Amino acid sequence: MIQYQDIFKIGHNDISPEKGYLLISEPFMMDVYFHRSVVLLVDHNEKGSMGFVLNKKTNLLVNSYFEGINDVSPIPIYLGGPVLSNHLYFIHSLGDNIPNSVKIDDNLYFDGDFDSLLHYISGGNSIDGKVKFFLGYSGWSENQLNGEIQQNSWLVSKYSSIRNIMLAEGDSFWKHSVESVGGVYKNWVNYPKDVILN
Repeated sequence: MIQYQDIFKIGHNDISPEKGYLLISEPFMMDVYFHRSVVLLVDHNEKGSMGFVLNKKTNLLVNSYFEGINDVSPIPIYLGGPVLSNHLYFIHSLGDNIPNSVKIDDNLYFDGDFDSLLHYISGGNSIDGKVKFFLGYSGWSENQLNGEIQQNSWLVSKYSSIRNIMLAEGDSFWKHSVESVGGVYKNWVNYPKDVILN
């Protein structure tokens, strides 16, 4: 039986996933974490892949859980993915200001010494557009992600700027990411979220 989604299906692009690249979900992926999501890959190798969903903001704030940063601007927490969803992770562009950070590329880092980050924030330093927090992460075992790409579940793209990643939220960022890929994929933004309801 032909699914309604098949009428609108467009094959994946031919960009291979790499650390620091984005995964853009196809329009009809219905998973609660990945529906119209954009994932930043923080690691990708022959053993598997790890990333964070960038655009699923929760109602939770970092400020509510740690002393010393209650009086700074609200710091939102995003749903990073279904793996270890009770653990807090972060990406940042602070480089050596946060010891033990894992380098994603020349401008972007993953995790590091959390106490140093809290000290940096409580010291009055702005993290607007520089740090993003996640509950859980998205993970793929060996060859799993490549298989999903071949099944047309994801587009692969480079990110446009650090600030866009840090401030990304909601369907609008998914649409922006699709439009940045261009070509036939621009049509995705016009697809209904659920064709059965239209």
